[in-house]
Amino acid sequence: MLKKRFVTREDWTRILEREFKQLYISDTSFSGNIALLTLKKVKEPLWTYHCNKKICIVDNGYSWLQQLPENEHFAITTMFNESNEIIQWYIDITTHNGIENGVPYMEDLFLDLIVLPTGEIIKKDLEEIEEALDEGWITKEQYNLAFSTFNTIYEELQNGTFKYLKLSNVHRECLLQGNL
Repeated sequence: MLKKRFVTREDWTRILEREFKQLYISDTSFSGNIALLTLKKVKEPLWTYHCNKKICIVDNGYSWLQQLPENEHFAITTMFNESNEIIQWYIDITTHNGIENGVPYMEDLFLDLIVLPTGEIIKKDLEEIEEALDEGWITKEQYNLAFSTFNTIYEELQNGTFKYLKLSNVHRECLLQGNL
């Protein structure tokens, strides 16, 4: 059972007040949808733990930039704090990225990578994809696609050739300014 995640995160009741902007862009560095979800007011902060660090990823004034490149099997969410500093990049491995009723979405394939501003790379949900295959929620072909994409991105992150992280501030600024 694949999870379809819309970039508006309308189903997320933790967000009490939000602002949302999206654009389709196509240039030499990126083709696809970008969206910015600004969390103006939330019920309570959300904390995660990575590399023995407690990291707040949701709070009042935080924003999430989501990049859904066309013809790729991943989507990137860059999380910014209230001071516009990058907290982390969260890379979802996807079957595809699409649009439904004008709203971009990703179809999540369970595997994820998290990159911290320090350069640390965290592999996530390796056991979840095994369960998905065992339970018949995904096919063997989807499983292979997920790991192929996951391994390629991990290698590119390690050698500094994954270009999308460098576009985070540029894309966020485009959405904030309303121009390209």
